[in-house]
Amino acid sequence: MLEKYGHGGDLLTAAELYGEGDRDRDSNRGSAFVDFSANINPLGPPPAVLELLQDAAAAVTAYPDPGHRRLKALLAAELGVSTEWITVGNGAAESMALLLLAAAPRRVGIVEPCFSEYRQLAEQFGAEVLSVQGTEKQMYRAEPAQIAGLLEQVDLLFLGQPNNPNGVQYALDDLRLLARKAEACGTLLAVDEAFIDFIPEERRQSLLPELAGFRHTVLIRSMTKFFAIPGLRLGFTIAAPELAARMSGKQVTWSVNGLAQLAGEACLRSGRGYTARTRALIAAERELLRAGLGRLGCSVPPGEANFLLAELPEGWTAAAAQEQLGRRGILVRSCAMYPGLAAGHIRVAVKGPEDNARLLRELEAVLAGE
Repeated sequence: MLEKYGHGGDLLTAAELYGEGDRDRDSNRGSAFVDFSANINPLGPPPAVLELLQDAAAAVTAYPDPGHRRLKALLAAELGVSTEWITVGNGAAESMALLLLAAAPRRVGIVEPCFSEYRQLAEQFGAEVLSVQGTEKQMYRAEPAQIAGLLEQVDLLFLGQPNNPNGVQYALDDLRLLARKAEACGTLLAVDEAFIDFIPEERRQSLLPELAGFRHTVLIRSMTKFFAIPGLRLGFTIAAPELAARMSGKQVTWSVNGLAQLAGEACLRSGRGYTARTRALIAAERELLRAGLGRLGCSVPPGEANFLLAELPEGWTAAAAQEQLGRRGILVRSCAMYPGLAAGHIRVAVKGPEDNARLLRELEAVLAGE
């Protein structure tokens, strides 16, 4: 199974399973595979980040700032909040772990299907996990009333916005309802916005502008996906200062390395041009990819992130398609293990035009038995 560690983007496991053979290497990735199993910006990092990393000796030979002060200042200015609201982490995964350490919940709620790390981390820290399940009719979202009921039973609840693996948002009114319920119950509502940067502001459903009124709501964001720096690991949370301070108090000193901090600063200074190009590319290619998958007989919800959930035609399993595509140098994410999804569900990242066209060609050949 390609998801040996429960995630996409594992090129070493792919090489072990499928072999790299004589396929031409992608010089940008150092891999023989075109990786649709990891949801990373196809434009790559902003040019300023690559320039910085070529001359980053100072970041390697000096200790990183344990308070992440310059990066926090830039984030605060970008988000319109005080630096006291921000906790920087070694990826969004550490941000989630810090929240669990600070809150010490006995019960954690999740809305399935969802990012597997919610359950894994909660259980790792000794919490019981309760869940409600989205339905196909709701594009794998759960009813807000169900989620509100779950908030009454748990100490902390994770909610993807947009959710992974279906890429669908909850409406802002639904988020407000849940945030008010969290306040009434004294439950922490952790809204995972790791992919929200791919959604233009006019369509984005986020509680960020209203967060001061919801002290039990935490926003979790990632910089690795949008800015294409997954190897550097960089994420952050936006939370009421008292909670942010408790999270920072649980953090290992220097967990966010100097290169990651410098890269994050460069990303935030990269300008609106990179952001606009990314969103335009993803929006256009996502619709072309969705249409192409539909023509091949796949059922594809209209997600808004840089990936798509697809159910393969009847008779196909994710495992079978993943194996055959892997042999052709294409990696896709099996979603068969997600509660609430079927054996034929896969997730594919939205990449550039050439890569997306290749995925559709190879998948068509696989489905045709060629």
